[in-house]
Amino acid sequence: MTKIHENTIKLQHCEIHYLSAGPADGPVVVLLHGMKFKAETWQQLGTLEYLAGLGLKVLAVDMPGFGKSPACDQVPVEVLAEYIQALDLPTVTLIGPSMGGRIALEFTLQHGRLIDRLVLVGAVGVEENRQELHKIQQAVLILWGEQDQVSSPAMSDILLKEIVNSERIFFVNAPHPCYLDQPDKWHAELKKFLCKQ
Repeated sequence: MTKIHENTIKLQHCEIHYLSAGPADGPVVVLLHGMKFKAETWQQLGTLEYLAGLGLKVLAVDMPGFGKSPACDQVPVEVLAEYIQALDLPTVTLIGPSMGGRIALEFTLQHGRLIDRLVLVGAVGVEENRQELHKIQQAVLILWGEQDQVSSPAMSDILLKEIVNSERIFFVNAPHPCYLDQPDKWHAELKKFLCKQ
């Protein structure tokens, strides 16, 4: 049984609650969350345990105003930058669904040197960042529910076209939070992508 630790870190402007699992020296994966979810969602789904079992150091973050992190005025991208800096992480793989996808996308555009790989799941904010997408050079996995009513599957077409090193996988008949609908496929696709040399 993988041990999952509950942590709080005080940043300059915010206090962030997060869950951690996996070996201290493993490659780091940071899990963001969607508007209706929180760090604990990844624990309930088994994603924290699953990725830790692959030898990865996994951090599931409650963004300000969600889960157990109090709200604060700082822009989410800058909160994340401060968080990664405070933990002294050289590079991370970011996994962002929906609202977390927008944060992950904009973070990669602004702080690319900190990003190893990127996983976008039904991300919002694609159109707003379209002009910049060609700048992303990291390997990007695009996951989308075929029946996504929140962020149209057409948004995944834009990501695939504009990001040179990207691949896309659809979850058949799945809604916006496709990872909740098909957790086994979700974990299998993450494993394939994250364990690629």
